[in-house]
Amino acid sequence: MSRAEILSGIKQAEEEANKYIMLANEARSKKISEARTQSREIINKVQGEAALYSISETSKAREMAKKEREKIVENGKKEAQDIKNKARKNIEKANLYILTEFERAVNA
Repeated sequence: MSRAEILSGIKQAEEEANKYIMLANEARSKKISEARTQSREIINKVQGEAALYSISETSKAREMAKKEREKIVENGKKEAQDIKNKARKNIEKANLYILTEFERAVNA
């Protein structure tokens, strides 16, 4: 083998190595790009699921608050009605007391 053949073989090997390096770099860039795309898709999916979960939990909390409010209002109405009924019963006693006191004052 002559020197020229050896140099030609080395040059050809370097060109082939550079070609493999270039292909490897392209494959690496493609894999990185695919990974970034997949990451964005996963993040978007998780954000969407988080938003749906947040909406669901907020809705549940509102429903619980509404039920609690209704319960408090109902208890308030019941207490108000009890007070009203008690007051009605006391009206008769109060009228009788006032009448008795008036008669006592008149007869005194």
